[in-house]
Amino acid sequence: MDAFYASVEQRDFPEYRNKPLAVGHAEARGVVAAASYEARSYGVRSAMPSKTALRKCPHLIFVAPRMEAYREVSDQIMGIFLEYTDLVEPLSLDEAFLDVTENHKQMNSATLIAKEIKKRIAEQTGLTASAGVSVNKFLAKIASDYKKPNGLHVIHPEEAEDFVESLEIERFFGVGKVTAQKMHRLGIHTGRDLKQLSEERLVQLFGKAGHIYFENVRAIDHREVDPHRVRKSVGAENTFETDLEASTRMTLELYQIARRVWERIEEDKFYGRTVTLKIKYMDFEIITRSKTLPLPITQFRTFWDTAKEMLRHIDTSEKKIRLMGLSISHHQDDTQLPSGGIQLKLEFKD
Repeated sequence: MDAFYASVEQRDFPEYRNKPLAVGHAEARGVVAAASYEARSYGVRSAMPSKTALRKCPHLIFVAPRMEAYREVSDQIMGIFLEYTDLVEPLSLDEAFLDVTENHKQMNSATLIAKEIKKRIAEQTGLTASAGVSVNKFLAKIASDYKKPNGLHVIHPEEAEDFVESLEIERFFGVGKVTAQKMHRLGIHTGRDLKQLSEERLVQLFGKAGHIYFENVRAIDHREVDPHRVRKSVGAENTFETDLEASTRMTLELYQIARRVWERIEEDKFYGRTVTLKIKYMDFEIITRSKTLPLPITQFRTFWDTAKEMLRHIDTSEKKIRLMGLSISHHQDDTQLPSGGIQLKLEFKD
């Protein structure tokens, strides 16, 4: 979906339409959960501190999240998906992989299915969706982001490898800001640059992810669409523009990360018992600390107090902190099943 939370707000409240809008809280420690495309034109992005967003766009409108409204729309969208195939793997409330190799409509064109789904979503929800069509999950995900908003992009099998080679490394699914910066320092700016490195060298540089980069840059992804995928954890992390050394600043930054994680916990109703704090020092040493509570954490105050207590026991006297992350795991019901791009192996004709 396109700017999902913000688009729902603009749909439901006409006074917000065609205006820069952020879903979140404008308070000093607030974080942007979603931004409308009007807000994005000013440089406002999700996960951005609200203070930064307001500096970029002083007339930005903030609205509080309405998770129940978003879940209701999400259920409508997932219902549409399931009319075409049972192989639907949700990634979040507004995104999913579909495999329609065999589909309920007996349609033999992947592109036509995507077009029809987009039309159905617009008619039933009043919202726009972007779709990506290709032969595997990696390519479909890239394609779905390629022509937002309201886009449809098809990566044909015969052009897939050339397409990936021409892609900027930042557009690779799974390559975040920090990894992209590291790749740039190594002279890797496009898929073509990445393809010059051997699999062994990529693993040396990036660990297990190196295997994935080696295959993805060759347009290979063997993962199947899994409708029964169970989420094991929910988390977020932040790499700071300048390394942290003051304990007060660390606490403030951790609070903002905790708020982001808690919004995702509430969104997915993922109430776990184990809180994990991740710290990366300025010399790239990484440590983690975990604490497991006897009962699932259902209140933000408990989650925040636990994270804050773990931070107090981290030694910051000698080394500055480059990155902090928080996650929650040990879900109260790990057997519970979860409530895009589109993975397809059909003809690509229009």
